[in-house]
Amino acid sequence: MGKVVGFELNSQDAQKASEFYSHVFGWEISEPNWGYRSVTTGGISGGIAQGPQDYPHGTRIQIEVSSIDESVIKAQEYGALIVREKMEFDDFFVAYLVDPTGLGIGLIQRK
Repeated sequence: MGKVVGFELNSQDAQKASEFYSHVFGWEISEPNWGYRSVTTGGISGGIAQGPQDYPHGTRIQIEVSSIDESVIKAQEYGALIVREKMEFDDFFVAYLVDPTGLGIGLIQRK
């Protein structure tokens, strides 16, 4: 079962968004690393990022899967659009999709 392990807020003004969530909700927000700010909420953690051209603003949940490759194939079979192919980071892989209804999601596979 894929479980929700995080979230990502995309904004064209990530600094302003960071200040808002920090001051209003008391979230701990790190300095940007590659344009991504890690967020600690006391619940599900996530991040705030400068939104790319194909997903300029909005909220995406991050769903942990055992295999991104298998999950992407299955998602495509059920109508998903791949926005970002699988990318590798130090401790995990990530891919971004849009479901058949237009909602953006992220898939994460830990190494």
